[in-house]
Amino acid sequence: MRLLDANEWAAKCRTDGEFMLASRAWSGGLELEIGAQHLTLFLDDGRPCEGRPDGSDMIRLSGSEAVWQKLLAAVPERFNNDVMANLLQYQGLAREADPIRFAQYYPAVARAIELLRPSSEPNGRSGRATKPNGAVDAPVGRYINLELGGANYRVYFEEAGQGIPMLMQHTAGCHSSQWRHLFEMPEITDQFRLIAYDLPFHGKSLPPEDVNWWEQSYKLSGDFLRSVPLQIAQVLELDRPVFMGCSVGGLLALDLAARHSDQFRSVISIEGALEIPGSWSESSELWHPQVSNEYKARFMDALMSPLSPKHYRKETSFVYSAAWPPVFQGDLYYYLNEYDLTESASHIDTDRTAVHILSGEYDCSATTEMGYEAHQNIAGSTWVEMQGVGHFPMSENPAEFRKYLLPILERIAAEQ
Repeated sequence: MRLLDANEWAAKCRTDGEFMLASRAWSGGLELEIGAQHLTLFLDDGRPCEGRPDGSDMIRLSGSEAVWQKLLAAVPERFNNDVMANLLQYQGLAREADPIRFAQYYPAVARAIELLRPSSEPNGRSGRATKPNGAVDAPVGRYINLELGGANYRVYFEEAGQGIPMLMQHTAGCHSSQWRHLFEMPEITDQFRLIAYDLPFHGKSLPPEDVNWWEQSYKLSGDFLRSVPLQIAQVLELDRPVFMGCSVGGLLALDLAARHSDQFRSVISIEGALEIPGSWSESSELWHPQVSNEYKARFMDALMSPLSPKHYRKETSFVYSAAWPPVFQGDLYYYLNEYDLTESASHIDTDRTAVHILSGEYDCSATTEMGYEAHQNIAGSTWVEMQGVGHFPMSENPAEFRKYLLPILERIAAEQ
């Protein structure tokens, strides 16, 4: 395989705005072992330089030439679109680095590796829908006061459309802006009343006034999470709404079907699974005093597809960088520790609550194999692999997501 030499690589990094912002204050470097070849990028206070600065440390990534051929392809295949995806799915890459140091400069590492690929995004603007000056989007936002876990929460939600009510739950560490594209699709809002809410502590929803929440570790429990859509449905007097969620919300969809089938006519589980492997206690880099929110934002890129429009991928990541720092790791307590339907999924009654599962091809967290396994264990459920998209289909590639969602909505509308 033909690689840039060290000087060419340094020159590309030096003139790349994204890399230079991500590498600020980094003194050390990145060493790649590509089979028998070695490629090194040295940095002094964030700028590429000719030698390793005194007292600095290196981040080293190694793998066979075959592994690097996949990682450096113009359009990498699933699990090789990002160094983190490769590491999470044990695709052959090895990392030698202090964990905190790696988290601090992972955005720069990931971008430096992208710069070794042949360019496949000439303008990065495909799929962009620019609106005229003064255009007003469809959803209307409001606050609702909910009693949850013995405390009062001021919860924000947006809604648009008419017809069958549908509650929409965002992913871990995010908020309801992920659903913004669906609000602008009349083929959906003509038949469905879309209601997207921010969990407490997320987005525009606020912490409770009657609890000293700043003295407590934030950990999202299943009981609390399930209570939010149940309470919203009750207070807004929704008649057996549809529930749709992604990631944490996708797990919640299946959880609600298993525990509260009398409350929901259908659930749509995006990136759902019976359980998610991993340990919450090993996710400390996601909330660490020496690691900024920039790490979790770039981490989300590893879960998305390189085929999704870049501006939408970056918007999806942006939301993570803007969140309350502890909230992403805290949400993963439910995602990794509490949630487990391996024993109870087979008891879900899809005659009572229809179950639809959608899995993104490039998702390295809740993989398509996991989604299919959930489908196999839930008699009467449906499952589709969404090709060419990742963990956040509704925000990273809304046009492609629409193709997979509409047949499900048409089926729900026909069965009401």
